[in-house]
Amino acid sequence: MQPRIPKQSAHEHGIQRMDNDARLSDELASVVGGARRRAVRDGDRQIDTAHLLHSLLESDPEARAVFGEGPQIARLLGYLVQRSIGYGLRWQSGVEDSGAVPVVTEAAGFSPLAAACMEYACERAAGRGGPARGTDLLAAIAVDPQARAVEVLERAGIDPHEVIARLDGWSGLAEECGEATC
Repeated sequence: MQPRIPKQSAHEHGIQRMDNDARLSDELASVVGGARRRAVRDGDRQIDTAHLLHSLLESDPEARAVFGEGPQIARLLGYLVQRSIGYGLRWQSGVEDSGAVPVVTEAAGFSPLAAACMEYACERAAGRGGPARGTDLLAAIAVDPQARAVEVLERAGIDPHEVIARLDGWSGLAEECGEATC
């Protein structure tokens, strides 16, 4: 029996690997791999911030915990699922780039904004002395108001500034405790 959806490789879509980057924690490398698979499955040419956010929420319990339990996380996941089944069709023809951040060209397969977010996450983690984690990427995603992930957050009724404030509060608390979480 042949599958209804032809198998597509990331190489066919020009979405190359960044998940073997030593600056990423194992968990974040897994998130990037999931975002790549989602982009290929959706027929998108590039991994964008919404792909990264969706994969973060599915794969990273620490990033998911930022949103708490209950209706807020359910609504957010609902919007992300809608995005993958049609809500994001208007995004397929364009490249995600707010122009607010410099274009990072080394991360082929990522939208310019998603590549900049990955770089920012690595820089944020370097300041801590460790590899980038999912919460570093979540902070990077929530910063730019033009990011597709921020649009999804806002449609779900989540203020990206509150997300950043929670993450900054957590990182300060984690530094005081000397652990990732207290």
